[in-house]
Amino acid sequence: MTENPTPPGKPPKGAGLEEARLRQQAIGVKLRHMFDEVVNEPVPDEFLDILRRADKRASGEGGA
Repeated sequence: MTENPTPPGKPPKGAGLEEARLRQQAIGVKLRHMFDEVVNEPVPDEFLDILRRADKRASGEGGA
């Protein structure tokens, strides 16, 4: 009774794990790339203006 660990046409069990790791690694690389793009985008002037007004209010400079 010899056991055949891999039926014909199916990859070995370890190959499935390796494929999953490679897929996960590729996803990680793409996510890092997307994050880097977002981080390097310029901050819109309108948002900077809102932050400046909030800082003034927090420091007691802005009246209303």
